[in-house]
Amino acid sequence: MIAQMLLKSKEKSTYKDDSAGEKPIRSVAKALSWRVIGTLDTLVVSYFLTNKITVAASIASVDFLTKMVLYFFHERIWNTIKWGK
Repeated sequence: MIAQMLLKSKEKSTYKDDSAGEKPIRSVAKALSWRVIGTLDTLVVSYFLTNKITVAASIASVDFLTKMVLYFFHERIWNTIKWGK
């Protein structure tokens, strides 16, 4: 059953569709959604280690901003690489 689904999905897609790059706005949306998840994780871990919500929130805030920017550029660079497309 899984093999049939994989074969059907391969039949429907074409190399041209798979090789199309993402628009920058998609990278921004992905960066934001992933950072929300990552920041919640950082907040919980920071609170667990410090037992202070203000310190944990400060760490999570800086983490959110810096890693979102890094992720955006990481995505844009990988989008220019043809390997694996």
